[in-house]
Amino acid sequence: MGGEAQAGERQLGRVLSFGIPDTALGLVMGYVEDPWDRDAISLVCRHWCRVDALSRKHVTVAMAYSTTPERLFRRFPCLESLKLKAKPRAAMFNLISDDWGGSASPWIRQLSATFHFLKKLHLRRMIVSDDDISVLVRAKAHMLVSLKLDRCSGFSTPSLALVARSCKKLETLFLEESAIAEKENDEWIRELATNNSVLETLNFFLTDLRASPEYLNLLVRNCQRLKTLKISECFMPDLTGLFRTAQTLQEFAGGSFEEPDQQVVNRNYENCYFPPSLHCLSLLYMGTNEMQILFPYSAALKKLDLQFTFLNTEDHCQIVQRCPNLETLEVRDVIGDRGLQVVAQTCKKLRRLRVERGDDDHGGLEDEQGRISQVGVMAVAQGCPELTYWAIHVSDITNAALETVGTFSRNLNDFRLVLLDREAHITELPLDNGVRALLRGCTKLRRFAFYVRPGVLTDVGLGYVGEFSKSIRYMLLGNVGESDNGILQLSRGCPSLQKLELRGCLFSEHALAMAALQLKSLRYLWVQGYRASPTGADLMAMVRPFWNIEFIAPEQNGPCPDFRKQILAYYSLAGRRTDCPPSVTPLYPAF
Repeated sequence: MGGEAQAGERQLGRVLSFGIPDTALGLVMGYVEDPWDRDAISLVCRHWCRVDALSRKHVTVAMAYSTTPERLFRRFPCLESLKLKAKPRAAMFNLISDDWGGSASPWIRQLSATFHFLKKLHLRRMIVSDDDISVLVRAKAHMLVSLKLDRCSGFSTPSLALVARSCKKLETLFLEESAIAEKENDEWIRELATNNSVLETLNFFLTDLRASPEYLNLLVRNCQRLKTLKISECFMPDLTGLFRTAQTLQEFAGGSFEEPDQQVVNRNYENCYFPPSLHCLSLLYMGTNEMQILFPYSAALKKLDLQFTFLNTEDHCQIVQRCPNLETLEVRDVIGDRGLQVVAQTCKKLRRLRVERGDDDHGGLEDEQGRISQVGVMAVAQGCPELTYWAIHVSDITNAALETVGTFSRNLNDFRLVLLDREAHITELPLDNGVRALLRGCTKLRRFAFYVRPGVLTDVGLGYVGEFSKSIRYMLLGNVGESDNGILQLSRGCPSLQKLELRGCLFSEHALAMAALQLKSLRYLWVQGYRASPTGADLMAMVRPFWNIEFIAPEQNGPCPDFRKQILAYYSLAGRRTDCPPSVTPLYPAF
C-alpha cells in the first residue's frame, strides 16, 4: 500500500507539474512558436521536456551534420514540419567546392521511414538526387503539403513531374535558385496543373527551367487558390491571358521583357495587365521603356524587387515615389543616394530594405549616380523608422551615418553592411564609434554583418562589438581588427552569439581557438583567411566534447595561401563526418 501511495504521489506530481495539468500545459505549448522560447521551456524539468517533445510541430536543423535523423526522431517524434540546412552560407558565393557534401539521402531515408506526421519539408543548400525524391514521394505523397528545395542541386525535371503527379495535396512547391537537370522539359508544369487543384505557391524563380505560356495558363486555370507564382524567363506579352485568369494572384516574379535570342526595341506593352489582388512584384530585364506598366498598380504594391532590371537612378526614383505602401524593397545600388532619399520620403511603412551590389562589368546596368554613401544611409534611417531588416552595399560611410542608424532604426533585428572597394578613399576612418553607437541603439538586433576594408574597424571597435552585442545570435565580420587582441576582446562579450563567420581577418589559429572557447553560446564557426601555424596544432586548443573541426582547402593542386584557407567548426551529436571529400580534412575528432 505504501508503494502504491508513493507511486500515486509521483504521478500526481507529474500531472500537476508546477500547478499546471498536462492537458493545459500541452495547449499552452501549442501557442509557443519561437524556438528559443521552446528551448527554454524544455529545460525547466524532464517532464516539461517530454511535453515539449510530443507537442513540437516544427524544427529547424541549422547544420545537417550536427545531429542524425534517428536522434532527431527520438527527440521529436511528432514533427509535422522540418527545415534542414547543409552547406555553409559561403557556398552561395562559390567559396566552398561543389563536392563539399550535404547529401540529403540519409535524411530522406529516415524521414520517409519514421516521421509519420511529416507534412512540410524544407531542404536548403543540399544535394537531392532523383532517387531521394522517389523515396520521399513513395512514403509521403498522400500527406505532403509543402516541399521546398531551396538552392539545392542533383535532381531533374522528371522527378518534379513525379512530385506533381503524386502529391495531390501539395500547396507549396519551392525551387528558387536550385540547379535542376533537363531544364528544357516543362512537362512537370502540365502534370502539376492537371493533378493538383489546391496549389497556392509555385516558385522556380532564378532557375533555368523552361516554362511555356500554354502550361502556365493551364496551371492558373486549374489551381484556383494560386496566390504566389514565381517563374523563370517568359516573354511578358505571352502572359497577358495568365494574369487575366489568375484573379487571386498576390505575388508574381519572373517573366521577361526580351524575347529569347532577339533584340526588342520600343515594343508596345500597353496590353500588359496585372490582377487587382497583386501586391508583390519582381520583373526581369525591365527597362525605361517598359516601366510605365507598373504605374497604374504602384500604389497597391507592398513588395517590389528591382534587382534584375535595366533601370537607372532616375527610373528608380519615378517608380518608388508612386509606391507609398511598400513594406519590402529590393534593389541594386544603382538606386543611389538620390533614390534612397526618395525611399525615405515616400515609403514610411517600409520594413525590409535590401540594396545589392550592381554588376560592375556591365555599364549598361549602372548609372553615374548609382553610388550609395552616408547621405543615403542617413536619409533612410531618419525616414523609415519601421525597418526591421536592412542589408546595404555602400561605397562610402561615416561614423555619423552609423550613429543615425542607431538613433532612428530602433526596430532593426537584422542589419548588414558591406563597404565596397570602388572608391580609393573613405571619408572617415576608423568607424569604431559609429559601430558602438549603432549597437547601443539597435537593442533588438539578432543578426549583424559588417564586411568592410582593413582599417575601418580596429581592435577597439571589436571590443565595442563584444560589449554591446548582448542579443546578437549571428554575426559576419569581414576585414576587421588589427591583431589577435581584437577577436579576443570581442569574445569576452557576445553572450548570445551562436554562429560566427569571419572572412579576411587574418587572426592567428591560437586566437581563433581561444575566442571559440570564450564565446560560451557558440555553436558554429566558419573562417576564411587566418594565420596558420606550421602544423595546425594551435587549432586543437578549441577541442571540447561534441566539437567538430574541419580544414577546407579550396585548391587541391599546390600550396594554399593563408587568405584562402578555411576552418569550419561546429557542435555535433553525430560525431565526425564520414563523407568528407579530398578538399575537407577532419581535424577533430581524428580518425
